[in-house]
Amino acid sequence: MTKLAHSMIRVLDETASVAFYKAAFDMEIADRLDFDDFTLIYLTAPEGSFELELTVNKSQTEAYDLGNGYGHLAVVVEDLEAARAKVEAAGGAPRDIVDFRPAGERVARFFFVADPDGYQIEVIEAGGRFK
Repeated sequence: MTKLAHSMIRVLDETASVAFYKAAFDMEIADRLDFDDFTLIYLTAPEGSFELELTVNKSQTEAYDLGNGYGHLAVVVEDLEAARAKVEAAGGAPRDIVDFRPAGERVARFFFVADPDGYQIEVIEAGGRFK
């Protein structure tokens, strides 16, 4: 049996990233491992066991080049409008809510926001396949 454990992203400013994920998505530090050259911070959301691992490379001084291979992280929320307001209050700049209905029937309702390092996060309203 396979269970997803975590996804890792590299961040430049630990304080800014931890504050953003806490304020925007109620994520808390589950563990923090500090080494000479880097620090690993594991964040968890209240409703799940999957973790977001923030890697802070201590010698990194420039923003990371996210390249063209990275897509996005996704989180599911009960109240999309409240989540959008919360992300905005946390200092994020959420994009408009999309009601995705390519063939007339709703597939999903969502918006995107970038974290302090530019990683895209899709915030999806609970329903259908997104429970």
